[in-house]
Amino acid sequence: MRILMVSEDLPGDKVGGLGKHVVTLANRLLAEGHDVEILGRNDRGVERCAEQIGFRGHFRPGFDYARPGWKELQLGVFNPLKRPFFARKIAMAINEHAPGFDVVHYHGHVPMVGLHVEEGVNYVQTRHDQGSECLTHLRFRDEAVCDNLVPGDCSACIARKDKPAGTMRKTVTAIAVNGYRSQTARAFARHKTVFVSDFLRRQFLRAVPDADLSRCRVIHNFVDYPRLLGAARRAQAPVPGEVVLVGRVDAGKGFAEFLAASEGRLPSHARLSIAGDGPLLPALQARYGGPQVHFLGWQDYDAALALSARAHLCVVPSVCEEACSTTVLEALALGRQCVAMARGGTPELAAYQQYEGQLQLADTMDELVERVRAQLAEPPRQLAPPPTFGADAGRLLPRLLELYAEQTNLLDRYVHLEQRRHAG
Repeated sequence: MRILMVSEDLPGDKVGGLGKHVVTLANRLLAEGHDVEILGRNDRGVERCAEQIGFRGHFRPGFDYARPGWKELQLGVFNPLKRPFFARKIAMAINEHAPGFDVVHYHGHVPMVGLHVEEGVNYVQTRHDQGSECLTHLRFRDEAVCDNLVPGDCSACIARKDKPAGTMRKTVTAIAVNGYRSQTARAFARHKTVFVSDFLRRQFLRAVPDADLSRCRVIHNFVDYPRLLGAARRAQAPVPGEVVLVGRVDAGKGFAEFLAASEGRLPSHARLSIAGDGPLLPALQARYGGPQVHFLGWQDYDAALALSARAHLCVVPSVCEEACSTTVLEALALGRQCVAMARGGTPELAAYQQYEGQLQLADTMDELVERVRAQLAEPPRQLAPPPTFGADAGRLLPRLLELYAEQTNLLDRYVHLEQRRHAG
């Protein structure tokens, strides 16, 4: 197939989880013999974009996404016009570049893009977070998971502290939220959609109970297991007491909560290595940095994998509801024991354990710390890495390729090619 991947998260010097997912998928499809290109932003430079993000194919700089704020923070309201504007902008780029491709696969933050994609384009989108119905994409407010479904109350996430949301701001925000959810539901009904966890699918139906999700599928995130297998085989023996946390040091990710809850409670041989940057990094480093807690700052992907591969234990303390944590999947693929909060889509990932109890889930931060203590009291698990992993891109690709071909004239061609490939 000729496949065009699309994302406003690419290119970039520091690619986050969604962007890494797109590159991993695109590279694996290339390795399987498909013709894949990536369409992304043109306001972050247009030279050597593919090399910058580690993509082995051709990158097309196609649209700008600069200045997306629209003064919402200053005004203290969600603007009803902002997200539809960017949906049209991305769709215009898709319509321009789609000719010649069998399928266009969008991975981004504007779920209503599909409303503006021209008829005849075989369009698929993947939803990676709760941005299908939450305008902040996280459903996390006041340092806790938000379960409020009242559209006007969403103004609390955008209102200025010196100007609390009044009736007018709540009304405008309600218009924005209702329009956003309605347009997203229409886009889901019109085009094929992938949720990266069943949790995400349920969350959208909770907000929009009458949505038509008959064209939607659940396909978990995946990893490039051959790359992780290489990291596991190169790694030295796990270091007793070495605890690794990888991610953006920001609200919702649980780093502050974990450090506070674990202070003075971990065994003397424990050493915490935190790889990542973010707005909370300076304050946490000043408060907790020392012989037992090391802040390493941002690490490139291979360096982060090497850290995790030799860890006694990987910890994912997110207090927000992660949709489908790639960090958890990477720890499981590397054979490392992993402790995480039992929130969002994380419990679904227990299906990919390499051994019973590899993924330890906690309902509270205190319980998570106790589970870390219990794991550190035992020697690190050392197992020869298996040749395959359940969440490897290669294992999940057939489901995605079938979705690409579904209800198009590609289906017979795809089945024929698969039969020839297996026969060979």
